[in-house]
Amino acid sequence: MQRILNPDALTSHGNQAGRRAVVEILEAGMRAADPYNNTRELLQRDGNRLVLDNPGFAPEDSPVPTTQIIDLDQVERVFVVGAGKGIQRVALAFEHVLGDRLTGGVVIDKHGQDLECQRIKVVYGAHPLPDEGCLDGCRQILDLAQRLTPRDLVFTLAGNGVSSLLTLPVEGVTLEDLRRVTHMMQIERGVPTGDLNPIRNHLDQMKGGKVTRALRAARVVHLIAWDCRNYDWLIDTNVWLHFFPDRSTYADAVAMLHKWNAWDAAPAAVRAFLERADLAQETMKRSEFEERQEPIYGVMPERIGMLPTAAARARELGYEAHIVTTSPHVEASQYAQFSAQRALAIARGEGEYGAPCVLINGGEMVVTVGSENGIGGRNQEFALASAPAIAGSDRIVVGSVDSDGTDGPGTQLVEGCEGIPSLAGGVVDGATMQEAAARGVDVSEALRRHDTTRALCALDSGVIATRNISMNDLTVTLVMGSNQ
Repeated sequence: MQRILNPDALTSHGNQAGRRAVVEILEAGMRAADPYNNTRELLQRDGNRLVLDNPGFAPEDSPVPTTQIIDLDQVERVFVVGAGKGIQRVALAFEHVLGDRLTGGVVIDKHGQDLECQRIKVVYGAHPLPDEGCLDGCRQILDLAQRLTPRDLVFTLAGNGVSSLLTLPVEGVTLEDLRRVTHMMQIERGVPTGDLNPIRNHLDQMKGGKVTRALRAARVVHLIAWDCRNYDWLIDTNVWLHFFPDRSTYADAVAMLHKWNAWDAAPAAVRAFLERADLAQETMKRSEFEERQEPIYGVMPERIGMLPTAAARARELGYEAHIVTTSPHVEASQYAQFSAQRALAIARGEGEYGAPCVLINGGEMVVTVGSENGIGGRNQEFALASAPAIAGSDRIVVGSVDSDGTDGPGTQLVEGCEGIPSLAGGVVDGATMQEAAARGVDVSEALRRHDTTRALCALDSGVIATRNISMNDLTVTLVMGSNQ
């Protein structure tokens, strides 16, 4: 299934050969960020037996047997519940494998995703700031949980975006309180999810394993649209996979608000609840989670994911491909400058890699917006910020996308965006600044206002893509050979 919907527009100008290569590499990576086929591979139906037996999808050193053989004759009902951007791509595999043996369930997906599931109820919510749809989906999951029995089987699904979509505030804290905390931390201050989630986890009835407590009348199996890696790492570092135990505490939540100079700005109800530190509402910890020995599978292992697949396509196109890393949660515009300087050095024959080559990076960049209200996202910011740095080069092309097809807040936080697409990212080259001058696009002002969507659209350089699961960013920097 084609992910990038406007390849002709993206490759019709500037460094056309380089743009075609970058678009093909981005396309390959985005196609790999689809969990449907992997979930089908994990779930094997043999008559009335459901077999989960694939070590490649289980965490290393799991204390729970990675092979699970479920006799459906001994199961009364089968449900699927979950949340995440594009999570229907996992849920749909359950519908196709189990057919009418699947009773139903509830998943919370992001607004704008196409409706794909038929037997599983789909509720739409907002990301990154939760809305009433998120609360409605959570209430439906809890209502289902109250009707479970030991003869029922429940599969939980979690993917990127679950921390916003799986939202149901504790008593005394309002949805607007949670939206305010998320906005001032993640959007105004650029706080990484790892620092924000100890706060959100302790203000919520679902997060930090609390939803799993509610489901435990039934047999429970967990799937994540991510890489499981090592079991201890998965469990002991977790603050965002909310069907699993949470490593953080109330004290951590308070400390994070102080760390980011946000304590006094937080709503009074939030401060009061966190200071009260009600242990009866504490998140689940490892010992409680392991009492039930619930199996875990990760259906998006890194070895066959976005980055390796993008690198493989680059090599097919004749380029040396290097998967590089940077500090997590780096500012998109800062990383753009660093990446551009590295590419320019390679083009001069002074870099650590030789041209022609492709540098590929994943991770999750951030954009500290402050009080600005432009339309954009971190991948668009990275791409547009690269344009001035590589201006005039006929050998460098830069592309960056979010795998879910919607980069950053996009249009959802700004009024009057009718007709403006929600971009997945952008592609620029050495001619972009010249094109911007010819079209009257002020790149510096767009970056200052974090209004990158309008600028990229005006330059025919914004990537429009289908929606899918979120596996963070895919950044591609192409350095062509001197004779290309």
